[in-house]
Amino acid sequence: MTAVTQDPIAPQVRREIETRLAAIEAADGVRVLLTVESGSRAWGFPSPDSDYDIRFLYVRPRDWYLSLQPGRDVIEQPIEDEIDLNGWDVRKALGLLLKSNAIISEWIESPIRYRPDDPFVAKLAALADAMLDARALAHHYARLGRTAADRWLDGDGEVPVKKYFYALRPALAIRVLRLHPHQRPPMNLQALVALADLPAGAAAAISALVEAKARTNERSNGTRVPLLDALIGDELGRAAELAIRAPSAKWAERADELFIQLVNQ
Repeated sequence: MTAVTQDPIAPQVRREIETRLAAIEAADGVRVLLTVESGSRAWGFPSPDSDYDIRFLYVRPRDWYLSLQPGRDVIEQPIEDEIDLNGWDVRKALGLLLKSNAIISEWIESPIRYRPDDPFVAKLAALADAMLDARALAHHYARLGRTAADRWLDGDGEVPVKKYFYALRPALAIRVLRLHPHQRPPMNLQALVALADLPAGAAAAISALVEAKARTNERSNGTRVPLLDALIGDELGRAAELAIRAPSAKWAERADELFIQLVNQ
């Protein structure tokens, strides 16, 4: 018998998100291509008071892209009822992907979808795989992790569990990139742990932290775990170990082709 996986998003929340997406499409004249959860719910360590961090990619009609004055390439909505809904134009997304921006890769890998993907997303994922620059992604995660660990990692006082995870997830992403340099790292913490070949006790310590965060609010402090502190500090300093990959003009050409195909549909 196949196990039934419980949807982490309540049906009423999904309905409200769909209502807002449809309103955006009607008001802004866009077509949504991808809609995912991008925050702690998708990362695998939500708190009871976590927001819904919904991110989407969209495309506008072809003629919009022909203006001499480029229009705004994001759609942002105020947070309402714990729903944080923001989107990027597909041209912006492709441009960032060419710069090895890890955000686009993570959106593609999100385990929580709010709508079925447009067929374009599979082509975007294939491009992201083909042009994977492990070192560039590792440097992105190192910056992210060091920012999150600023001031507290070298101390011995308590730290909000949320901050712990904001440093731990990038550190694990770097570790996965070191071990699997030809694979884009997953967004989800548990998926990272499964690929990270962690030292004894580390996986259990991470599971205990996840359980603690699930019981507390976003700002609650937690007990420091020396094993994880050492892991974070070590991995955040190892991004430069990844091999350098020379940029190729063919990736920009392929991105252009994808973009032109999409807007001409």
